[in-house]
Amino acid sequence: MAVTPRASVRRVVWRRSERTVPAPLAAEPQPQELLAGEEPFEIAPNDPLVAYLQAASGAIDLTRLDLDSPALQEMRAAGITLAIPLIANGELVGILNVGPRLSDQDYSADDHRLLEQLAAHAAPAVRVGQLVREQQVEIQARGRMEQELAVARLIQQNFLPKELPDLPGWQLAALYRPARAVGGDFYDVIELPEGRLGLVIGDVTDKGVPAAMVMAATRSVLRASAARLHEPGAVLARVNDSVCPDIPENMFVTCFYAVLDPASGALRYANAGHNVPLLHTPSGPAELRATGMPLGLMPGMSYEEKETVIDAGTTVLLYSDGLVEAHDARREMYGSARTASVLAGAPASSQSVIDELIAGLDRFADPAAEQEDDITLLVLRRRGDGALADFKLQSAPGNEREAMSRVAAAVDGIGLSPERIERLKTATAEATMNAMEHGNRYDPDLYVSIAVRSDGRRVSVSIVDHGGDRDMPMAPVPDIEEKLAGRQSPRGWGLFLIKSMVDAMHQESDGSRHTVVLEMTLEGGSDDADKP
Repeated sequence: MAVTPRASVRRVVWRRSERTVPAPLAAEPQPQELLAGEEPFEIAPNDPLVAYLQAASGAIDLTRLDLDSPALQEMRAAGITLAIPLIANGELVGILNVGPRLSDQDYSADDHRLLEQLAAHAAPAVRVGQLVREQQVEIQARGRMEQELAVARLIQQNFLPKELPDLPGWQLAALYRPARAVGGDFYDVIELPEGRLGLVIGDVTDKGVPAAMVMAATRSVLRASAARLHEPGAVLARVNDSVCPDIPENMFVTCFYAVLDPASGALRYANAGHNVPLLHTPSGPAELRATGMPLGLMPGMSYEEKETVIDAGTTVLLYSDGLVEAHDARREMYGSARTASVLAGAPASSQSVIDELIAGLDRFADPAAEQEDDITLLVLRRRGDGALADFKLQSAPGNEREAMSRVAAAVDGIGLSPERIERLKTATAEATMNAMEHGNRYDPDLYVSIAVRSDGRRVSVSIVDHGGDRDMPMAPVPDIEEKLAGRQSPRGWGLFLIKSMVDAMHQESDGSRHTVVLEMTLEGGSDDADKP
């Protein structure tokens, strides 16, 4: 910038903060306004000249300034004689630098006042320009970050199982709920020789694309190792030695790996520093504890192996720390005790374990806060003797059709005639609708639990709601004339229909939950449409 026709100017670029992209803080001349052959130079933020200019007022004669400053020496060498600080809101935002007058005369007091007035007008404009540039930089940075998060989510989602295997006598369910800042959670289910099944859950200690890449690499190596090695500890040791040379500094992977024999229920497992899985057995809670260092910290590690047997009615929960380390508004953690209490509630299925955990966590967590970390759950449940299906449905209109179709699928092939299956479907739909409407009052946070069992002679469908504190209606034989005359309640048709569709219907309540049990015999039952 030429201050007067007889003055020359040199551009100086000064970094205000290491956290911002460098920007010129003095008014920048166009290239043709620079002296021939001159290039801009920078003033370091810790140079003593910066503090001096911040405290100074008015034009400063650099030829007379006594200061141990590299920037001052460079400015003098460039021929700058006057420096006028540009101050906006008490902050130094730039420097107006003036070279010697072309007439070789000293600057007068009027020249100083003119330069100071110019600096006073220029400083706010310079600061506005800086703010605009900083905002543009932030917008670009946010765009890059959002793009990086999108890439990380894509990587993770593509490496998660597309579907879970169907194991006769077992239930398997999983959930991955990413936080906004994507971490490195992953889970996997690996079908192994001889009908065995590998179960994996892990967490990379970082976020974004780097964590997603390490997750993908770890999963790939683990799958390849599991195909060749039978023992979980040996698999984790092989994976650790493979990822150690290339894993980024200050990053590691926690991982739990187990091998299930569905026929016997034997579960052999090893743990590389991951959260300890929880069990709930018919006799009480338990844990799957085994020691081992996280993957990627040091080569040559060994991993302890243990084995247990998953009995009928036992539930196994594998989870990431995004569940137990979630906080409420008082910064209290959700914790493993609350998690274990959900398992102790004996949910009807693997999916219902997940549903209840997430519903409880959502009620617990601070609603004003973002989810802190990825949440990953993998639930394995061995059905009890005679179990054909266990599931839960949200109390919402229309879900009775889901109940009807799932019960029909569960009893297919066990000996019921098509006509009796249709009757059971009708009774199930009606009872489920009653449970959602009257028992749970269509509260979306309350679920209807449905269990299908068979002992070889009969099949039973248990439908449980949360209306156990209310009187249970009976199923009277409706009298059309009495109902039309208003002498009999219009209610009761549904219960009568249910009772007429099945061989037996029972109701019970424990003061909290209300249960309807529908029974159909596999042999000798009546298919008469007018069954009383």
